[in-house]
Order: sequence, then C-alpha cells, then structure tokens
Amino acid sequence: MSQSADTLGKRAIARQLSHAEQLCAQRGTRLTPLRRQVLEALLHHPGSLKAYELLALLQDSQPGAAPPTVYRALDFLTAQGLIHRLDAINAWSACTDAGGERHDLLLVCTRCGRVAELNDPALGAQLARCIARAGFALADDESELPEVRALCGTCATRPGV
Repeated sequence: MSQSADTLGKRAIARQLSHAEQLCAQRGTRLTPLRRQVLEALLHHPGSLKAYELLALLQDSQPGAAPPTVYRALDFLTAQGLIHRLDAINAWSACTDAGGERHDLLLVCTRCGRVAELNDPALGAQLARCIARAGFALADDESELPEVRALCGTCATRPGV
C-alpha cells in the first residue's frame, strides 16, 4: 500500500513536483505555473479538495482565476496521472506515486476526504475476476480507478458529525 498524501513532507512534495515536471516534459506536455500550483495545493492538503476550494486557494496568487481555469488544470493533471478524480466525494487528491505503479483501488473517507491508494496486485487480480464474473471489465484508464467509500481511522473513532 502506498502512503496517503497527508504523510508527505516538504522534501517529498518538492520531489513530486520535480517528478511531475519531468513526466510532462517526457510526454511533450507542460506543467504550467497554474497547473503546478493546483498540484502543489493538492500535495500540501491532507486528503482531497473540491474545485471551488482549490479556486479559493489559487485566488490569493491568481486573482483572475475562474472555475474554468481550475477545471482545465484538474483535467490536465488527471489525464497525466498526477492526481485522482474522486467520484465518491466530487473532489480531487494528489497521486502520491505519479508515474509509478498502477493503483488497484482508492479508499476515500466520506467524512474528511482523506485518500489511500492501494497497490496490491493480488487484490487487483481478485477484483478483476469478481468484476468479470459479473459480466463487466475494469476500465484500463488509471483515472477510472475503483473507489471504496469508507471512514479513515480517525473519522471511524469520532462520533458522527
């Protein structure tokens, strides 16, 4: 299992940003300053952020930023495998090992938005078999990862909000 974004330190975040720039350059794309800011905000945030939360964070340094600007950056970062789109909570989180192993499953805390990426080939194979028995197939696109809605350890021990 990989670490969640909320355990990343400053050096790890700097490495992630540098790695993201290298991946984009290798792919013939560009991590523009705005895209980098969105990625950095997600890397710094413990869990996930909604688009309008990101917009509010960006407007300090980019007063003219508008929702379409943020959504375009999110679409780009998702397509590059640098962030995850979380359908369970309509938010995004940083991919803690962008360009690394394929993820088999995302765990999403429906209370606080924390995300854990599971990298377990045996789990992925078992999940694929169960899905095939139901007459379906997993999407090949990394942005279409299966999500499990759950409560993280902290939220599970707190009374409901």
